Amino acid sequence: MARRKTPEELSVEELRRLLVEKRRGARKERLEHFRRTGRVISVTPDLSNLDADAQRFAPVVDTAEPNESTPEAAPVNPRRKWMDRVLLAVEVLAVVGLIAVLLNGLGLLRTLNTEVVAALNPVTPSPTPLVMAVILPSGHTPPDAQGNTAPNESEIPSHLRPMVQSLANIAVPTSAPDQAVRIQIPALNVDAPIVQGDGWEQLKKGVGQYIGSPDPGQDGNVVLSAHNDVYGELFRYLDRLVPGDQVVVYTQQRQYTYIVDRTILVEPTAVEVMASTGSPTVTLISCYPYLVDKQRIVVFARLQN
Repeated sequence: MARRKTPEELSVEELRRLLVEKRRGARKERLEHFRRTGRVISVTPDLSNLDADAQRFAPVVDTAEPNESTPEAAPVNPRRKWMDRVLLAVEVLAVVGLIAVLLNGLGLLRTLNTEVVAALNPVTPSPTPLVMAVILPSGHTPPDAQGNTAPNESEIPSHLRPMVQSLANIAVPTSAPDQAVRIQIPALNVDAPIVQGDGWEQLKKGVGQYIGSPDPGQDGNVVLSAHNDVYGELFRYLDRLVPGDQVVVYTQQRQYTYIVDRTILVEPTAVEVMASTGSPTVTLISCYPYLVDKQRIVVFARLQN
């Protein structure tokens, strides 16, 4: 009978084998205990008879055949898959909505900044009358023996006087290179400055241009007026003009020559002669007749081609 070796005499491999056998026996006892108490229904095959060394050193071979001990992937729940897609779509829509809100906020902020800048730096447009004149310009009372005269308010219908007063407060546009600055009428030896506005004070300084009429050379009606018997009598002899005579209007940059087309006499309220035209036109207006001033003389001229 072989002598039993002491633990000190055993090799490392032998000690390992003893430890494995001891653990296997303990595990077997536990399984037997569980089996007796009904806690284990089925167990894996008993591999206690396999050689431990063979198990340890044998090459691993993949049989590729599933057995009962191989876990299988859980089946995918179609409802769960559909819910996942719905949640993903909701998340995407939430992100898109947030981006839209941010972009809209940036747009509102930019608009607000633009409005603030516009409010801090207002642009003053050239004033134009909102209402057509209710009476032709240059009207005044005939001068007395001392040469005194005044605006003739009796020409203005009483119900239109408040409107005339409001039109008188229209601001004069600032100077610009394209504005009319001088007029010459060779047939009458007229050479006079043009000022913006045709109110009582402006016509003391020269020929007045109706505020709102276009600049020389442009399509539309350039309306110019002056007195005939006071403040230089600049338009005293308009009745001498005949078709073909020239009216030369100057700006700071160039001159424009208009050819007289016709002359008419109208009542002071015939403001339709100041209406805009589809082609470049000049209209000259003054009181008539001389030292009576009950009517207006109106001369039309068209831009020379």
